[in-house]
Amino acid sequence: MSKTEHRENVERQIKEHQPRIRSFIKNRVPSTEDAEDIAQDVFFQFVKTMDTTHNPIENISGWLFRVARNLIVNKSKKKKEASLSMEHDGDDSEGVIASLFPQTDEADSPVNVYIRSLMWEELELALTELPIEQREIFELTELEGVPVKEISAVTGISINTLLSRKHYAVKFLRKRLKSTYEELINE
Repeated sequence: MSKTEHRENVERQIKEHQPRIRSFIKNRVPSTEDAEDIAQDVFFQFVKTMDTTHNPIENISGWLFRVARNLIVNKSKKKKEASLSMEHDGDDSEGVIASLFPQTDEADSPVNVYIRSLMWEELELALTELPIEQREIFELTELEGVPVKEISAVTGISINTLLSRKHYAVKFLRKRLKSTYEELINE
């Protein structure tokens, strides 16, 4: 691939993924300025990685969301270190993600924020243990917000098959993360 083709491919990927990444970040960061900074950092890292690595990123969307989540967590930690007051770093109470991250009465306490960050790390690890078909449908629907109908139309895979794959992914993730969550809250 020529440098021009490579650059056009990178630009196309950015245009394709930027709206979802920005939305993902804005829903989890209270400050618009911080959200813009994080989005800029995500795509800077993407361009840098695409330009310097010889191994292509296999799942660009998943990679971008992981980088965004990590930057959100890092930004939140830095703010907490600079100030003793807690700021809410996002609401994990939507869809299946909420069932994987049970909430307690003091959802924004430092302990619970820490538990959620550890659970996100465990989720990331658990996702790698899923069969690729189950992982992709889970990431697309739960992390990116892509409707199942749209995935079906693009891939040609029936909605029932996609829902079945997602069901098995959620079932595995709940079981896999339950003991970790219980260990963390009982420490």
